[in-house]
Amino acid sequence: MKAEIRKIAVLVEETHREMGREIVPPTRKAAAVAVIANPFAGKYVDDLELLMQIGEELGGLLGRRCVEALGIAPGQAESYGKAAMVGENGELEHAAAILHPRMGKPLRAEVEKGAALVPSSKKIGGPGQRLDIPLGHKHAAYVRSHFDGMEVCLNDAPRANEIMVAIAVTDSGRPLPRVGGLTVDEIKGEDGLR
Repeated sequence: MKAEIRKIAVLVEETHREMGREIVPPTRKAAAVAVIANPFAGKYVDDLELLMQIGEELGGLLGRRCVEALGIAPGQAESYGKAAMVGENGELEHAAAILHPRMGKPLRAEVEKGAALVPSSKKIGGPGQRLDIPLGHKHAAYVRSHFDGMEVCLNDAPRANEIMVAIAVTDSGRPLPRVGGLTVDEIKGEDGLR
């Protein structure tokens, strides 16, 4: 593995009740977070290929950890998202190199396909800062019931020369969705939008 991983954390969130109503089955989200050394911390580098390779490795590893944490078959995953927080000695482009060119393909393999773009966010931050992972349906971006997010926070990451990389996967949409739009049973899954 090209990524120098200091730690991995996995979190599962289940919502059993919302606004006094029981949610059956509970809505569930899982996030897997890797804290890695930033090989380009403190210096400008034109060629970010190494970070792109790291993104490819982490897409599979973290996606698999999420699916395992939910205890579901890959095809049962409904939405996904990705995010990265770069420590102060890095730059936003380091997060972009990890998240964009190659992370999606191995993540999609772990959740069995996915025609929609993987929502993402990136920021620069320090230990204990919160990182929001945006979520969207894996087959159709217009499914409003799956517009959501998951927040992660590690008290000791990212340090100045690190990057905190996170993937989230769900087995459902938001609890009690009622804002209209394309429904799950209307998905065609052809263009990533509908």
